[in-house]
Order: sequence, then C-alpha cells, then structure tokens
Amino acid sequence: MSTNYETVTLAGGCFWCLEAVYDEVKGILSVDSGYANGHVPNPSYRDVCSGNTGHAEAVQIKFDPSVIAFRDILNIFFAIHDPTTPNRQGADVGTQYRSGIYYHTPEQKEIAEQTIRELEAQGIWNSPIVTEVEALRDFYIAEDYHQEYFAKNPYQPYCMAVVAPKVNKFRKHFLELWKKQAV
Repeated sequence: MSTNYETVTLAGGCFWCLEAVYDEVKGILSVDSGYANGHVPNPSYRDVCSGNTGHAEAVQIKFDPSVIAFRDILNIFFAIHDPTTPNRQGADVGTQYRSGIYYHTPEQKEIAEQTIRELEAQGIWNSPIVTEVEALRDFYIAEDYHQEYFAKNPYQPYCMAVVAPKVNKFRKHFLELWKKQAV
C-alpha cells in the first residue's frame, strides 16, 4: 500500500452503493463503510437507522493523490447519487441518507465548494445541490457484515436494483478511472 495517501469521507445515501463504486476506482487504496458526523458515540446500524443519532451512512476513502485527483473523486460522487434531495436517495429516506462531503483538510473543503459552485452554474439538475460540506467530526466503522456488502451479495435484490446500476453508471461514464478496464 502506498504511504502517500489522503482520506475523505463521503455520504451519498446507502453506503453500499458508494463502497461498491469506489472499490473499482484507480488510486483508491481502501473504502470503509460507516457512520459520520452524528452526536452519539459508537452507534449501531439500528441506532443510525432510527434517525436519532445524527449520523449519515458514509464511506471513508483512502486514496493516492498521485493516481487520482480529489476532484475526480468528487466528479464520480456527484454522478452516482442525487445531490438535490435532502435526506433521501431514491426510496431510502431519512437524515442518515443525506448527501455530504466531510473533508479532512482545508484544501478538500475549497475543492468541494468550488466543484459545487461549478455544477450549480452548469444547471445539470432542476433543483439546487443540498450536499453539506463540513469538517469530519467523527466516523465509526459499520458492522462487519456491511463491509464489501455488494461484493459479497451481488444477487441480493437491493444490490441488483440499486447498487449494480450505480456501479454500471460509473463504469460507463468514468472508464478511464476504472481499475478493471477491458483490454
């Protein structure tokens, strides 16, 4: 593993979707599913799903900036989820499904805010981007059964209906960033 890495934490609805996509991106060293920026220490999945902990389902991504730029990570992020729906992604509803960029450095904050301004100016969506950009306050790793969920359960109905299409969208639109390019 490279010793030159950065970390960012992203929330874009279900963490299974984000993890499945970022696992396939060149320059990504690791992806951990978990819970970010809440107010209850060491929450369980059940606690987070109650909506009472303040946490978002999120992934913490370690990446090699000499292989992939932070802006490319954000471009993928904004392409694979809807950043205009507060506390919702598709049928998943609740504060735990909010869109968020939880930065680890001031440079990440600046790039995230600039990316959002540029996307808003392009008018891609009919509604404003509601992605919160905040410093990471806390991150708790989710239970083991959530890690690599899509890789272990590709034929589970939710994975087939929700996760797989996001992975396919990434592959279609970001082929140059896919680890497993066709030869």
